[in-house]
Amino acid sequence: MSAKRVDAKNRWRNVMVSFRASPEEAQQLDRLVALSGLTKQDYIMKRLADREITVESNPRVYKALRIEMSRILQELQRISDSSEISDELKELIGMIATILGEMKGEV
Repeated sequence: MSAKRVDAKNRWRNVMVSFRASPEEAQQLDRLVALSGLTKQDYIMKRLADREITVESNPRVYKALRIEMSRILQELQRISDSSEISDELKELIGMIATILGEMKGEV
């Protein structure tokens, strides 16, 4: 039998939690996780505990930001009236702006 694994805080995590989401919700969660630079588990646990999520700049975060900015640019070019911008897109733009603002000092 293999040895039990504990996390960095010496906790043994053996309970699996799962939930269902729509494709849109899953896509939004994946985007937020990619932009945070955290694992999906760490991101969800921090959000559930209402802890601040600190984004650490690394190549994965930069790549995720580049991909999201490209998607946002395509969407904004498609939209002619600002009233057509969805709440999800506004939230995503705000999160990216915050991350880029925080990274500005690190670059």
